[in-house]
This record gives sequence, C-alpha cells and structure tokens, in this order.
Amino acid sequence: MTTSSTDKNRTASDKDFVSRLADAGEEALQRLSELPGGQKAVTAMNDLRSRVDEIAKKVRGIDALDARVAKLEREVAALKKPKAPPGRQPPRKPAA
Repeated sequence: MTTSSTDKNRTASDKDFVSRLADAGEEALQRLSELPGGQKAVTAMNDLRSRVDEIAKKVRGIDALDARVAKLEREVAALKKPKAPPGRQPPRKPAA
C-alpha cells in the first residue's frame, strides 16, 4: 500500500517539476526577447521549430512510401520470373 502513496507523491512532484521547468523556460524566453537582437533570436527559434515539425511529418511519410516500394518490387520480381516451358513443340520442317 505504501507504493501507491509513493507513486502519488512522485507524480505530484513530477508535475511540480514540469510546471517549474515550463515557468523557467517562459521566463528565459521573456528575458531573451528583452535583449538587443533577442526578438530576432526568438523568431529564428520559432521558425526552426516549425521547420523541424514539417520535416518530421515528411519523414513519417517515408515509411509508408518505403512499404509501397517494397510491395511494387515484389510484384515486379514476380512478373520477371521465367514462365514454365511450354509443352513439347513439333519438329520444324527444313526449308526447301
């Protein structure tokens, strides 16, 4: 029974830590934006974040494309397999 109370305390302290960290981050961004040229740095970081998000979305799409390519490669390989030789052909007559 003590583990559940320990887990609750740990969860509460984790939330407190995360909220303190978020507050510190907000405060750091506020201070950075107040510095000369700081607003440009904040804007550049936000642009970088949005670009990274876009790239992450594109990279997630690569897995689906890779699966489609693998499927198509298997289909092409199946089409390239030599067909079974046809039945025995009658002998050809010599050209006269």
